[in-house]
Amino acid sequence: MNDRTRPGREPWPPWRRNAQAADSTESAAIGRPPENRKQALVKLAWIGIWLLYLGAPVSDMTAGNHSAPVTVVAAVGLAGFVLGYLALVFLRTSAGSEQPHGWVYGLLGVLSALAVTLSASLGENWLVLFVYVAVACGAALPGRQSRWAVPAMTLALVAVGSSVAAGGSLYPGLVIPALLGGFAMVGVKQLVRTMQELRAARETVAQLAATEERLRLARDLHDLLGHSLSLITLKSELAKRMLPGRPEDAAAQVADIEKVSRQALVDVREAVSGYRRATLATEAAGARTALASAGIRARFHVPDRLPGLTPDGEGALAWALREAVTNAVRHSGAATCVVALTAADGEARLAVSDDGRGPSPGHVPGNGLTGLSERLLLAGGSLRTARSGDGGFTLTAAVPLDPAAGAAPVGAEPGHHGQE
Repeated sequence: MNDRTRPGREPWPPWRRNAQAADSTESAAIGRPPENRKQALVKLAWIGIWLLYLGAPVSDMTAGNHSAPVTVVAAVGLAGFVLGYLALVFLRTSAGSEQPHGWVYGLLGVLSALAVTLSASLGENWLVLFVYVAVACGAALPGRQSRWAVPAMTLALVAVGSSVAAGGSLYPGLVIPALLGGFAMVGVKQLVRTMQELRAARETVAQLAATEERLRLARDLHDLLGHSLSLITLKSELAKRMLPGRPEDAAAQVADIEKVSRQALVDVREAVSGYRRATLATEAAGARTALASAGIRARFHVPDRLPGLTPDGEGALAWALREAVTNAVRHSGAATCVVALTAADGEARLAVSDDGRGPSPGHVPGNGLTGLSERLLLAGGSLRTARSGDGGFTLTAAVPLDPAAGAAPVGAEPGHHGQE
């Protein structure tokens, strides 16, 4: 499944869809070697159609202008020339900037020798072979070499033609095609190289997109499961301590465990599908439940609405709240946790502070804080951690505010100012 059909994703832009469709067709073979027999035959047909201009040498042989042995030798030479030309153009037009092997230079030398020998021996009708050698130079050689080889073959055409042609009438019909044909193939080589670079760039973009998707999924799963499993563990411990003396309370904790487990399953499915966007209202409600279950007194200073808070910014802050509360429940040993959301200097800042034991000296942030920092960076925000004033731990997440976004609701219900 690609991004054009995956649920929860915007479709590719038109240029990307057109490029994808063009690459999927069998006719889009520019810059690629043939992948099957049909593509090879199509490419060979496009190359071979230009051999019709060899009608002059063929007519010279069939007109009886030469003896039988000379005609046979000429036919063998022409056949070898055609095979060498087809091999060079067929194999090298998809090579891009790849440096040619030694056989390429050898075969070009053989074609040049055949063109000189046949033209000088059999007359002006064979001068057209130089045009094909110029085209082969443009197709087989790298750009810098072909820019010299094509004019060189054109000069060889002029030199041989001056000795075998009665006048200069053939020069416009051969010199211009040799130059144009050779440099046209140089342009084709440049186009091939550009197409290959574009395909390589597109593959790189696809790999980067896949990597980003894996990172997103890893962050979501860590944040979702870390919070939910911590809450399940706490409630399981509570239920264990309540048995057998308080079975009704233990049953209530087990019911909560079932509810949290079901919600965690829903959240994981939504995260995998790419639909989930965390909200501060949802995370604030979950944070109160988690803190209460851990015996931590919660104080929330969160306004009902915060002007300029975008959905992406709210989602990043919601993940920050979840991660901070999860860490407080699992590691802090705190008695009180304070959550405050404020707006200042064009930023929305969420601060979560506890009075626990705080991080140990030399503490290295774990996967949760690392993923949270990446998530905030994607939203244009930042993350800071430090010891709180009473020795605990403070996490501060900030995202930019957008004045055009209006007032975004951030609380689960009205009146969260100072609520415990």
